[in-house]
Amino acid sequence: MKNIYILFLVTITSLCFISCNDEWENEQYRQLASFKAEPNAQGVTTAYIRYNPSGKIRYNLPVIISGSTPNTSTRTVRIGLDPDTLATLNRERYGHRQELYFQQLGNQYYSMPESVEVPAGKSTVTMPIEFSLGDLDQADKWVLPLQILEGSSDNYQINPHKHYRRAMLRITPFNDYSGEYGGTLYKIFLDGDTKEPLTLNTHRTFVADEETIFIYAGTRDIDYVDRKNYKVFIKFTDDIIDVQKRKLEIWSDNAANNKFKKGSNQSYYTIEEEWDPKLPYMKHKYITLYLSYEFEDYTSVPGQKLRYTVDGTLSMQRDLNTLIPDEDQQIQW
Repeated sequence: MKNIYILFLVTITSLCFISCNDEWENEQYRQLASFKAEPNAQGVTTAYIRYNPSGKIRYNLPVIISGSTPNTSTRTVRIGLDPDTLATLNRERYGHRQELYFQQLGNQYYSMPESVEVPAGKSTVTMPIEFSLGDLDQADKWVLPLQILEGSSDNYQINPHKHYRRAMLRITPFNDYSGEYGGTLYKIFLDGDTKEPLTLNTHRTFVADEETIFIYAGTRDIDYVDRKNYKVFIKFTDDIIDVQKRKLEIWSDNAANNKFKKGSNQSYYTIEEEWDPKLPYMKHKYITLYLSYEFEDYTSVPGQKLRYTVDGTLSMQRDLNTLIPDEDQQIQW
């Protein structure tokens, strides 16, 4: 009797083991077509694109067939624009303040295929998008809104989750100097007040050309309605001040109205590089800007002009993974 009981337990255990193995050989989830474009807090995905004034730059957007087993079929996934979702995003985030809306990128600035093929045996491919952004004004917030479309055949299903079936690409050209700078030492003084300066933790800079960036004067940023009146252009020159310092040229394209003028001190920049002590392939690049200028705020208070003096430094650390052969892709954003 005891032997029969043991034999019964062994048989049941073997059946359960075989059943478990069979279970993991089967697909555990539906195989769905998705983008890999995780949105940030603003509902968009930052697409960093190297600034090139004359040529095209390729951006590769990942397209994924999800699932727990390999993709067994060749699937042709159709891609199209999604202006309706962009309009909904704008209304939900900014209400009726249309001057703050994300703007849809015009078709003269990009080209892309209507579909991408995912071969059998592969679960991830990239869709190439060719951008030509030489004259794109970054004072507006440009977005390329994309979605996965229903297929002409039934060889794929679309992921129903909105953040996987859609990609709101926030187009962000960059050069060697653009990005987010720390601003705790960048002091903004209202005329007559030299003791309590205004400061912001960070200031974002934008590309104007290969050697020039722009920033918004004072405490303004890209979500100010009047931001286009207060651009401060910063050109990096090779003019030597001393061993480390190089001259910056600064100006405004609206100086007649905002009464922009250079400060009493020469604006300059420094660049230092060092290798990471623990990650020998990682290079750290430190860019420091010292800026000195004055401007007049003539739009905040109707009928009143406020004079500001700006004096201080902005600093940025850019990390480069030198294991990546393409220099444009080395930056760790």
